[in-house]
Amino acid sequence: MSAEHPLADSVDNLVYEPVQVHEHGIDLTVGAIYEVAAPGRIDFGGDELADADLEPVPTEQESPHDEYGWWYLEGGQYVIQHNEFLTGLEGAAQLQPRNELLARGGSHPSMHVRDHLPLLPLSVADGGLRLKENARVSTLMELNSNSQ
Repeated sequence: MSAEHPLADSVDNLVYEPVQVHEHGIDLTVGAIYEVAAPGRIDFGGDELADADLEPVPTEQESPHDEYGWWYLEGGQYVIQHNEFLTGLEGAAQLQPRNELLARGGSHPSMHVRDHLPLLPLSVADGGLRLKENARVSTLMELNSNSQ
């Protein structure tokens, strides 16, 4: 792993480290996008917890020569899964959407993460959004980082 960022040793399965790891954090890529097909359940005591049924959103190739496809997302709510995962992270880190995602009408919540990267809700503005497989959508940063 790269020594360019202190969190680099805590993130595995980077798609292309030279682009993803930088002085401000580590960019994380989208590996899968899902639609909620049936609702999950949450109760007070936890005895009736149930995961939502998720259906993968398929990708489409723009040309027969493309190595990676695109997700064509209409405005609405989705669930994303990152390609990367956390290993041996000491303490918590800040996960936030990249400015490039926000500027194009997409967003996911900012949050602290500790031992894993959860599935995240993705909001897409009414005009829609096209995301290419492995697009950098999030940035993982140190909690006490002054570089934003």
